[in-house]
Amino acid sequence: MSGNGKSGSQNAWGDRIRALRNVPPVLKILWDSGPSVVTWGLSLRIVVAAMPWAIAGVASRIIEGVKQSVDHQPLQPHFAWLVGAEVALAIVFSALTRAIDYTDSLLADRYTHHVSIEVMRQAARLDLTTYEDPDFYDRLERARVQATDRLAMIQQMGRLFLQVLTTIIWSAQLVWYSPWLMLLLVVGVLPAFFGETHFAFLGYAKNFRQTPIKRVMDYLRQVGGSKEAAKELKLFNLSDYLTNRFAALSEQIYKENVDLSRRKLMWGGLLSLLGTCGYYGAYVFAIWEALHGKYNVGAFFLITTSIQQASGNLQQAFSTASGIADQALFLTDLIGFFELKPIVQSKPNALPAPKPIRRGFEFRNVSFAYPGTDRRVLKNFNFSIQPGQRVALIGENGQGKTTVVKLITRLYDPTEGQILLDGIDLREYSLDDLHREMGVIFQDFMRYEMTVRENIGVGQVEIPHSDAEIALAAEKSLAAEVVKKLPGGYDQMLGRRFVSGLDLSGGEWQRIALARAYLRDAQLLILDEPTAALDAKSELEVFERFAELTSGKMALLISHRFSTVRMADRIVVLAGGRLVEEGTHQQLLALGGQYAEMFEMQAASYR
Repeated sequence: MSGNGKSGSQNAWGDRIRALRNVPPVLKILWDSGPSVVTWGLSLRIVVAAMPWAIAGVASRIIEGVKQSVDHQPLQPHFAWLVGAEVALAIVFSALTRAIDYTDSLLADRYTHHVSIEVMRQAARLDLTTYEDPDFYDRLERARVQATDRLAMIQQMGRLFLQVLTTIIWSAQLVWYSPWLMLLLVVGVLPAFFGETHFAFLGYAKNFRQTPIKRVMDYLRQVGGSKEAAKELKLFNLSDYLTNRFAALSEQIYKENVDLSRRKLMWGGLLSLLGTCGYYGAYVFAIWEALHGKYNVGAFFLITTSIQQASGNLQQAFSTASGIADQALFLTDLIGFFELKPIVQSKPNALPAPKPIRRGFEFRNVSFAYPGTDRRVLKNFNFSIQPGQRVALIGENGQGKTTVVKLITRLYDPTEGQILLDGIDLREYSLDDLHREMGVIFQDFMRYEMTVRENIGVGQVEIPHSDAEIALAAEKSLAAEVVKKLPGGYDQMLGRRFVSGLDLSGGEWQRIALARAYLRDAQLLILDEPTAALDAKSELEVFERFAELTSGKMALLISHRFSTVRMADRIVVLAGGRLVEEGTHQQLLALGGQYAEMFEMQAASYR
C-alpha cells in the first residue's frame, strides 16, 4: 500500500512539473494577442516593484529626522523635501498601479478574443475523423472552457512577475543587514507552497475526472428544456426521470468538491502556521539585534518593513506560482488541442484543381474502414464518373453510399487504393481548391440561425454575392417560393434563437440548403439524401430542376426513391461495400438483380 502511495505521489509531482511546459505556449499566445499591451504591462511592473522600497527608504530618513527633533537636535537639511518626496512617490505609485489594472483589462479582452478565434480555427482545421471520436469531445469541451476560463492564469502571471521583482528587492535589503532573517522567512513559507501545489494537482485530477459527468449533465439540462424534446417530455412523463438523473450526478460532484475543500482547509491551515512562525521568528530576531544596539531607529524601521514586505510578497509569490501550476494543469487539454494536426491536408506545393475537369473521378480498388474499427465499409470498390454524367448511388443503409461521398470530397483518405481526378491522386491537389469545385448537400445539412440571404450565401463565402445571384440560386432550388411567403424576404431571420426569427418546415429548410449548392456553380454537384423531408411531388420537382441545371456537369445523387434515381444517366448499386450492379434504370430492371428487386418492393407500396 505504501509503495503505491509513493508511486502516486511521484506521478503527481511529475505531472505538476510537466504541466509547467504549458506555460511557454500560453505566454506565446498572450504575446500574439497584444505585444504592445504586454510590453507596457511589464514595464510598469518593473517601476512599481521598486517604488515601495524607495518610499520606505525615504520614510526611514523622515523617522530619523523626527527622532532627532524629539531629542532636541536640529532637523536634517531638506527635511521638508523628504516629506514632499514621499507624498509624490505615493501618488505616482497609485497612478502606476491603476495603469497596470488598465493594461491588464485590455490584455484580458485581447487574449479572450485571440484565443477564442484560434480555437475556432483549429477546430475547423481538424479532420472529420476527429469529430467522430467521443474522447475528442471531452478534450474539445475542456479546451473551449480553458480558452476563456484561464484568464486567472494570465492575471496571475503578471502578478507573479511583480511579486518576484518586489520580493527580490526587499530580500536584498534583508540579506544586506542579516542573511539569517531571509532564511527564517523562506523556511516558514516552503511547506505552505508544497501544500498548495499538492491540492492544486488534486483539484485538476478531480475536474478531469468530472468532465464526462458534466457533459452528461449539460446534455440532460439541454434535453430537459429544449423545444424539440418538449412533446415527448410531457407525453412520456420524462421530466422527473431526467431531473432525478441530473440531481444524482450533481450530488456526486458536490460531494467530491466538498471532500477536497475540507481536506484543503485542514492541511492548508496547519501549513500556513509554519509561515506565520517564520515571519515572527525573523521579526523577534530583528528586535533582539536592535535592542543590542546593532541598528538605529531608521534602520530598524527599514528592516521590519523589509521583513513584512519580503514575507508577504514571498508567500504571495509562492501562492501565485502554485495557482499558475494549477492553471497550467488545466491548460494541458488546450495546448494539446492546438498541437493536434489534421491527417487529411494539402501537401506543400499542391496542385490546383483542374478547370475544367476533363476525365473525371475514378475509384481504383478503394477500401475504407473508419478509424478505430476493422470493418471495411468499402472493399475493393471501383467506380468512375465523367464530366457531363449524372450518376445515382443506391443501396441499403450502411452499404457505403455516404462514405463514397466523403471520400470523393476528400473528407477522408482511402485505407487502401486510390481516388484519381483526371488521372492524378486526389492527395496531390490543394484541398481548399478541390472543395471550391464541389457543391455538396447532405441529408443532415446545417440550419443556420441567420438571415435567408446569409443561409444561402454560406454556400460560397470566398466571394461576395449580389442580391441577383442569391435570388437566382433560390430560383434554381425552388427556395424562392418559400422566400416570397416570409415577411422579411431575403433579410428574414431564420430559426427561433434570435428575436424576430421564423422557423421553417423540413422541406423549406432543404430548399434553402439546396440553394447553397447551386450558388457555388461547382463542377461536381453532390446531393446525399437532401430531399428526405420532401413529399414525393416536391422531390420530383426538385430533381427535375436538378437534372435541368446539372446538364453538362458531373452530378452524384443518393436517394432511396426510385422515382428520382431513374432520371440518372447511370445507376450504381452498392452492397457489402462493393459495386454489384450498374447501368440505366431500364438496363437494371432487365437484369433482374438487386436493383430490380428493390424497385419492385418500393413500387408495390404505391399500388
